[in-house]
Amino acid sequence: MFKGKKYKDSVKLLEKSKLYDPEEALELVCQTSKAKFDETIEIHVRLGVDSRHADQQVRGAIVLPNGTGKTARVLVFAKGDRAEQAKAAGADYVGDVDLVEKITKENWFEFDVVIATPDMMGTIGRLGRVLGPKGLMPNPKAGTVTMDVAKAVNEAKAGKIEYRLDKTNIIHCPIGKASFGKEKLAENFNTLVGAIIKAKPAAAKGQYIKSCVVASTMGPGIKVNQAKLG
Repeated sequence: MFKGKKYKDSVKLLEKSKLYDPEEALELVCQTSKAKFDETIEIHVRLGVDSRHADQQVRGAIVLPNGTGKTARVLVFAKGDRAEQAKAAGADYVGDVDLVEKITKENWFEFDVVIATPDMMGTIGRLGRVLGPKGLMPNPKAGTVTMDVAKAVNEAKAGKIEYRLDKTNIIHCPIGKASFGKEKLAENFNTLVGAIIKAKPAAAKGQYIKSCVVASTMGPGIKVNQAKLG
């Protein structure tokens, strides 16, 4: 795969086999972010669990103290008073069957977070096959199926992110922008890692965090010493 000059220059700042302490890794990830736009910083954590087993799932949501650097577009499925509360809280789109039709017929996905009241889950159930693969289907564990839609909208706008295992037992999450600097990124990093550690399943055996990497959108991955986490 072709790698540009900026990427190659960034790689030169890293020691290939070294595991960096979290703060040092976050300082380096800012230094290796050389694109002309404000790159997103992501964390990739491989866990010692098997996501095929229901009792080893790791999933939840957390509000990052410094947000993600991006304002989420929020869609809420609700009726009556709950719909009005969602609008008042700043939801970008609020509706019920009309929005289901728009998504299914127009292939419309101009939103980042989907929230629903419990009574709406039957109505939006058929969206599972299109929202599910995108990680957008409302879920009680993530706090996106709730009667308190105003709180859910406020949290989403404040920088709430959902973390969940993929099929290879890795969690991928944004923790901010390169412009945040290492201190703000460290606060977000520690908050997210703390939540992942707290969510450790009782059925998980052996080493829980197998590896951790931080990277910017266009930059190289920087390996974090997992022994220094938690």
